[in-house]
Amino acid sequence: MSKTPNQVFVLDADKKPLTPCLPVIARKLLNAGKAKVFRLYPFTIILGKSVNDLPEPIEIRIDPGSKTNGIALVQGTQVIWGAQVTHRGQAIKSRLETRRAVRRNRRNRKTRYRKARFLNRTRPKGWLPPSLQHRVLTTMTWVSRLRKLAPIQSIAFELVSFDT
Repeated sequence: MSKTPNQVFVLDADKKPLTPCLPVIARKLLNAGKAKVFRLYPFTIILGKSVNDLPEPIEIRIDPGSKTNGIALVQGTQVIWGAQVTHRGQAIKSRLETRRAVRRNRRNRKTRYRKARFLNRTRPKGWLPPSLQHRVLTTMTWVSRLRKLAPIQSIAFELVSFDT
């Protein structure tokens, strides 16, 4: 892995993504008044004028893991931006277990009779557990965010199998 920091995303005046630049170049543009800060994370600047140049294509590479997802933007063979997205899977699971315990406790108290409901538990097609659904939605959210900030041409997703 290289020691160079993440590059800075650049948008033109029409919010069209351009090729990311080094932090040194972004700092010079900001000091010269030719650009403004658009977003702090991921750090993005917006130029004061429109640009008609075609940006170099970038590929998003996603490496899923059990606790974190790795996301990298690659231009050719050079990694220009990388991040790790930490999953909340265990927190979601523990919150669901807490809700379940409260529900069971309520049923065992001396309250009015609550009829058992066990025949309405069919799951829709394509259902995923909430912890895995969170993982999918978080990854999709980051991909859509990055598509707005960089000229993404393709997405590479490492295929892994997991036991549901």
